Amino acid sequence: MKRKTIDIITLGCSKNLVDSEHLIRQLQENGYQVTHDAERPQGEIAIINTCGFIGDAKEESINMILEFAQAKEEGRLEKLYVMGCLSERYLKELSLEIPQVDKFYGKFNWPDLLRDLGTPYHERLKIERTLTTPRHYAYLKISEGCDRQCSYCAIPIITGRHVSRPMEEIVDEVKYLVNNGVKEFQVIAQELTYYGVDLYKKQMLPELVERIADIQGVEWIRLHYAYPANFPTDLFRVMRERPNVCKYMDIALQHISDSILEKMRRHVTQAQTYRLIERFREEVPGIHLRTTLMVGYPGETEADFEELKEFVRKVKFDRMGAFAYSEEEGTFAASHYIDDVPPSTKQLRLDELMAIQQQISAELSAEKIGKTLKVIIDRKEDNYYVGRTEFDSPEVDPEVLIEQHHTPLKIGNFYQVKIDQSDDFDLFGHIV
Repeated sequence: MKRKTIDIITLGCSKNLVDSEHLIRQLQENGYQVTHDAERPQGEIAIINTCGFIGDAKEESINMILEFAQAKEEGRLEKLYVMGCLSERYLKELSLEIPQVDKFYGKFNWPDLLRDLGTPYHERLKIERTLTTPRHYAYLKISEGCDRQCSYCAIPIITGRHVSRPMEEIVDEVKYLVNNGVKEFQVIAQELTYYGVDLYKKQMLPELVERIADIQGVEWIRLHYAYPANFPTDLFRVMRERPNVCKYMDIALQHISDSILEKMRRHVTQAQTYRLIERFREEVPGIHLRTTLMVGYPGETEADFEELKEFVRKVKFDRMGAFAYSEEEGTFAASHYIDDVPPSTKQLRLDELMAIQQQISAELSAEKIGKTLKVIIDRKEDNYYVGRTEFDSPEVDPEVLIEQHHTPLKIGNFYQVKIDQSDDFDLFGHIV
């Protein structure tokens, strides 16, 4: 066991990852050696940053805590701390059920963990982070919480109301990261489009994106987790005019049936959704849309599901994820609706929807054959360099594979790549 070594394990979304990166920077300043998601943790202290969003994520977090609790019981670990969304939501229950954990922290009070370790929190390092991603890209969290009250969603219960970060602080963080080699920014929030309403009394996402785009050294800006109702349409202009704003939008639509959208309390209709997608494609030529859809919501009929399938076939999303509804205690849906779609039906619907999307993805990928695209190189893997286009976000989207030849490519650099072939998701090409 290494003294003064801390292992941090991050579960869940990229917003959690940003919190871990800030924590790592503070710990390093205080003299700790820190590993992140190590295959074989060796430290005297472990910190698990948990997710509590849906059932599968909660189960993964609990299993990870129990695994480290056993290591502590066996003398392989001295201290175990838990932070993040799961402990924010179930602090009392977890403290009683897993006493091997030295202390649980919520999502926002992790600076207390530093103090409990006997080390200070350095306010001067507030915007600084130790990246766990490749050094050429970073996630940029612009707000926390959500004021939307979607009936199925536990996020407002966990994170509270929407709180925007001051624009100047975000700009300073981008400049700091650019100075440390970051070229690409994935802008993230629980709900991007609400940015600024609390601080500036209006939606400020378009202005924020423009200010980030003005910073020298910012090559790509990619936007994640927008909401369709009251979308800030000036963003169309920004995406169209600014070459370093990727023609990419991650907008969770969840469903298309009016009856389901109403029960979900999404405050948007089928007609409005179709029109918004039309406007994206009219005003931002070449844009790639990513969405997330849900199957098996309480009361979802075969007719509702047929509407959803038709929606996917018609719109042809460039990127799409889907998941089955899981009841979350404390939500409006849990108290007002019966979870009446059988698990087997949910799984069949999920499989069917993803099969439709797989065919669409294959067709859209094939359309890129013969085109030359700007690609950033993320890593070497086997006999390939692996990169992404502006239409691809790390971890979740297709990649571009380039065979290694005599001329080495530099990780984090951009290259022009001609696409030679494709499969259902990934592209294959060569440098031109």
